[in-house]
Amino acid sequence: MTETIINLETVNPIEFFGVNNGKLDLLKKKFPLLKILSRGTQIKLSGAPEQIETAKEKIVLLIQYLERHGHVSENYFEQILGGDDAEVVDHFNERNSNEILVFGPNGRSVRARTPNQKRLVAAAEKNDVVFAIGPAGTGKTFTAVALAVRALKNKTVKKIILTRPAVEAGESLGFLPGDLKEKIDPYLRPLYDALDDMIPADKLGYYMSTRVIEIAPLAYMRGRTLDNAFIILDEAQNATDLQIKMFLTRIGANAKAIITGDLTQVDLPKHQRSGLEKAARILKGIEGITHIELDESDVVRHRLVKAIIRAYDRDHERQQHILREKEEGRRE
Repeated sequence: MTETIINLETVNPIEFFGVNNGKLDLLKKKFPLLKILSRGTQIKLSGAPEQIETAKEKIVLLIQYLERHGHVSENYFEQILGGDDAEVVDHFNERNSNEILVFGPNGRSVRARTPNQKRLVAAAEKNDVVFAIGPAGTGKTFTAVALAVRALKNKTVKKIILTRPAVEAGESLGFLPGDLKEKIDPYLRPLYDALDDMIPADKLGYYMSTRVIEIAPLAYMRGRTLDNAFIILDEAQNATDLQIKMFLTRIGANAKAIITGDLTQVDLPKHQRSGLEKAARILKGIEGITHIELDESDVVRHRLVKAIIRAYDRDHERQQHILREKEEGRRE
């Protein structure tokens, strides 16, 4: 008789074992000749080597399924145990190829929902650096975070780094009590919100505590080399020219970066210029770097957001027209 131990650290053990160990009982029923014990985040198998090897293969498939989807019903758990391994893998690939980026908590699917979001996904698959520029509500950040989570789950990267410039959007948070982290976290809250929709709370907490997922202000990136990582610079319109150059030169081996921003919502002081437009412009044409524009047709928030964006765009055009007329009048 031999023994082996399988770790479940990458998945939620409760999700694997089931309510009242319902799924664990299915596993024991499938392999009656094995002694199967659950201990925290581990499964211990005891019995004949060939039986252990077969059970281990099934358990690995179940772990892979949970890593990708976050949830498995008892019915499908039983199907995986009883099905042909090759058929199960084909089914995984079929589900994942249907434009689904990741499965969030409780099996909720996250996917690109608009043509330009789909272009962003395709661009990120073919390029190491992608600029995603467009107005609020177009899903730039959400899609980028989903791509990063998918890369982590598929083990094509070892960590996710999400960063933003800590620039105030017309309000000052410096007077608030608390340490530096507590003062900075409000700027980074949208990134936490996106992750909450894609990773169970306990697993997200584990990733954050082990720095597999890191959320930090842009200034904290200086001096680092970011290897084997999926890196997102969000709200890049609030980064200066030097800051964006600093960020882009942090990218290390086997790393991908997505830079998102909205050039109509620059919150920098008047004497500072956004570096996003320049970076997107001068880096065009470099192999491995691409540029995706999103617009009001990609807005996936409340239906009024599209109307609000149009109204502001029309007002901006009127203001530009007035400025041009004044400039022409001065020349005359």
